[in-house]
Formats: sequence, C-alpha cells, structure tokens
Amino acid sequence: MVEQVVFTLRARPRGFHLITDEVMAALPALPEAGLLHLFIRHTSAALTINENADPDVRVDLEAIFDRLVPERQPYFRHTLEGDDDMPAHAKASLVGSGVTVPIAGGRLALGRWQGIYLGEFRDRAQEREVVATIVR
Repeated sequence: MVEQVVFTLRARPRGFHLITDEVMAALPALPEAGLLHLFIRHTSAALTINENADPDVRVDLEAIFDRLVPERQPYFRHTLEGDDDMPAHAKASLVGSGVTVPIAGGRLALGRWQGIYLGEFRDRAQEREVVATIVR
C-alpha cells in the first residue's frame, strides 16, 4: 500500500537546516516496515541526509556550496530574480530534490548521527512544499 501526504515546511533563511522533527510531525503513523520518500517541489532548495548533532556541519556545508557555486559570475544568464537565483538552481541540482529513508519498527531507520536537511539556497526564502510517499 502507498500513502501520500503533501506538507509545507516553514520559511527558513539561506543555509542548511535540520528538519527531521518537522517532517515527522507532518507524517501519519509509520508502518512497521517500509520506505519513506520525500520530494521537494522547488528548484532552488534541496533535501539531503547528514549529521544531526553538530550544527557546525550545517555552517560548513553552506560555506562549501557558496565556494562551489559563487554568485555574480559573468557566465550566468539566468539572473532575473537576483544574484542568488542561478546559484540556487545549481546547488539544488548538486544536492538533489529527494531522499528515501527505510522504515523499521515504525520509525525512520536513520543512523544515530543522521538527520534530514533542507538546503535553502535563496536569500529571500519562502515556504517549501514537500511530497511524502510512504510505501508499506
């Protein structure tokens, strides 16, 4: 059986944000076993899984991505929405629009130090819509 839920993440500032608790609050009760797939419906934000304990990881990831895709490059053509627009699209493509997490014992089977992140790549962030698909 497959169940889908669409929910909205609150707007956050640019950067990487641990959203595991917000995701869990939006989901129905999880089955004993299955899969959870999360898909973000945006092209300037992304979802990933990484360190859930040390907030410095999120700061470092933002610094890494800002160096990988710096703003105001002369070769950018897509600039109508500001200096952060094209870099946000590129960063979102590098990270990806979705994650899949196994479900075991009615809980997400994340590792002890893993959490679900939102990568917000725009300066003027907005709410972000996520489609959660639970496969039982």
